[in-house]
Amino acid sequence: MQAGEIKGLSAAEIKRRLDDAYQELFNLRFQVVTGQLKNSNRLTEVKRDIARLKTVLREREMAEEGSPS
Repeated sequence: MQAGEIKGLSAAEIKRRLDDAYQELFNLRFQVVTGQLKNSNRLTEVKRDIARLKTVLREREMAEEGSPS
């Protein structure tokens, strides 16, 4: 998932994808512990996706705080 794709989404959609990413991260960590994980790169990809999602959400929050009402 690229940052440009994320910026085109609504805040609600970003939050939903963030929840999905956290769930996937949990499942991947569980697979690591049980020895079932085949692609360990996916763990890194999901962590980076979470960081991208959180960054875009924070940018929007800061833009809202900075804009005069």
